[in-house]
Amino acid sequence: MPDKSSLFQKQNITLNFSSTASSNTTLTVDTAQVFQTIDGFGFALTGGSASLINSLNSTQQDALLKELFTTDSAHIGISYLRISIGASDLVPAPYTYDDGPVDVNLQNFSIDKEKTDFLPVLKKVLALNPNIKILATSFTAPAWMKTNNSFVGGKLNPIYYDAFGNYFVKYFQAMKAQGINIDAVTLQNEPLNPYNNPSMVMLADEQTNFIKNYVGPKLLQAGITTKIICYDHNPDHEAYADSVLRDPVANTFVDGSAFHLYAGSIGALSTLHNAFPNKNIYFTEQYTGYPSNFAADIQWAFSNLIIGATRNWSKNVLEWNLASDPNLGPHTDGGCKNCLGAVTIGTTISRNVSYYIIAHASKFVRPGAVRIASDDSNTLPNVAFKNTDGSKVLIVLNNTSSYQTFNIKFNNKTVAATLAGGAVATYIW
Repeated sequence: MPDKSSLFQKQNITLNFSSTASSNTTLTVDTAQVFQTIDGFGFALTGGSASLINSLNSTQQDALLKELFTTDSAHIGISYLRISIGASDLVPAPYTYDDGPVDVNLQNFSIDKEKTDFLPVLKKVLALNPNIKILATSFTAPAWMKTNNSFVGGKLNPIYYDAFGNYFVKYFQAMKAQGINIDAVTLQNEPLNPYNNPSMVMLADEQTNFIKNYVGPKLLQAGITTKIICYDHNPDHEAYADSVLRDPVANTFVDGSAFHLYAGSIGALSTLHNAFPNKNIYFTEQYTGYPSNFAADIQWAFSNLIIGATRNWSKNVLEWNLASDPNLGPHTDGGCKNCLGAVTIGTTISRNVSYYIIAHASKFVRPGAVRIASDDSNTLPNVAFKNTDGSKVLIVLNNTSSYQTFNIKFNNKTVAATLAGGAVATYIW
């Protein structure tokens, strides 16, 4: 409910489908029309998130991780994580895995920085859900590889393309040695944004060159099966991903494209899908800002992400990020100062709006589910899925200010449902 009177609460209502129906709006769900397979729903597990979780005592930590990553009881079953290769902006200070002087042969490469907080937390997550999918994202190359020798902005110096390709190989091998499989990688977070800390500009032609001549062949030669996903930025520049995919050599190495939605329209994802129907679409980041307007944030996120992104072929939806402290930290100097975590970890643990946004999908739409057809509606945006166990899931938003009663129709039978203005509900049968 937008007034928080009911927060991710099971309703004592049984969906009894019958042959009678009212004249209200009808949302027909059709399992005969199948679209993309769903990989999962979740968050970015930033270094800052991991350090906050790891600061909890063992009882609190175990309870929180079970709540987040399992599906029993009221637990929300996060099924997909995004992690950073080196620092994101949500750590106290930027770093990579080979900082210092020029090291073309990467003799000083090490992920030891992650052994204090990040790897212990990720391994506990994997113990709870060994099948969770993990997407890794680089926010910058080591400063010595860049044209400006800085963590912020600049570009990858062409003389270090080969070394940066090897950097990815070493990363995947180091993570595998820790027992962690990386399902997919985006090579540069927000490649058109030079202002974050850390950040690096990588234009479409540069990413195409890097994929087809360096990192793609290197991963193949090393026997690394991690999927390469291109772009990882807003759909107002959907032509970036289109350009990479139109290169016949780069295309062979790329699984699909990734998007955020800080600019542009979510419908651009379908434009790209229609141009390259054999390539996948991913939605990898959206933050909710502090102070949160719970009702407005719920409406926007369900319209554009949980419903909008999946209706436009995305295989996942990820929010940014999993945890923050009461001061919205940690973050780098120049990093996001108002990113509100799914949970706030301080003297107590509180759950914020993105927790509920993801929960409505992650608990019920499990990996391997397929999106199925459902009638679109201006006043009742919705999306439907069929899980591998045969269960059907319909997520509906009432984007008006008044109660709406409507029909859910399946196999020529209907059931009536009522939803308060601004509320969202997940229906399962």
